Amino acid sequence: MSRKVVRSSKYRHVFGQALKADQCYDDIRISQNTWDSNFCAVNPVFIAMIVEASGGGAFMVLPLSKCGRIDKAQPLVCGHTAVVLDIEWCPHNDHIIASGSEDCTVMIWEIPEGGLTRPLTDALVTLEGHSKRVGIIAWHPTVSQIGCDNVIIVWNVSTAEKVIVMDNVHTDTIYSVCWNHNGSRILTSCKDKKLRVIEPRKNTLIMEKEKPHEGSRPVRAIFLTDGKILTTGFGKMSERQVALWDT
Repeated sequence: MSRKVVRSSKYRHVFGQALKADQCYDDIRISQNTWDSNFCAVNPVFIAMIVEASGGGAFMVLPLSKCGRIDKAQPLVCGHTAVVLDIEWCPHNDHIIASGSEDCTVMIWEIPEGGLTRPLTDALVTLEGHSKRVGIIAWHPTVSQIGCDNVIIVWNVSTAEKVIVMDNVHTDTIYSVCWNHNGSRILTSCKDKKLRVIEPRKNTLIMEKEKPHEGSRPVRAIFLTDGKILTTGFGKMSERQVALWDT
């Protein structure tokens, strides 16, 4: 009977030094949802975290300076009717944040100066167009638009209108979405084990790479500023991998 070889982590003897309690955010009930996306988002002013909440989905927004133990009565952003899966700050306005949820909507929120003093339930804009949960949000880097899920929709946030709908490119769940530096291309990684580069304005597939990593676990991919692609994933033996690709 053969024994399966499991490689030891090369980082098993590396230990970090935790900050002092008064420099940490403590006593926050982070979401236990297993959806593979960002539960935390930060910008130069605020930190936002998806949290456990009854009766729908919610996330917490704190000024970066508000460290230490967080009051259990801290106001939340709580307008979704189901679990929040992803949050992303607008790159053009530090007080605007988008949230995607299992309720199939994207909501755009404005956080007041200094943070929340009461629960925020009314979104600036609600984007309705997905028939399944919205698990990935990515702001356009140069224009205030947004896209998400395994049907990719590019929205004009200011008018709540769909600009582009890409519903025939991906055969399965999308694991990551990334715009390039000027917003002319979209890079995606998918459960079908393919990387895709898409030209959104023409709704066409520019290039495709099968199995950037051999392992079965999710692959993440981002554009670098020089146009190359950086991916993270796993090999056949479940070892972590990072790869750099020339498009």
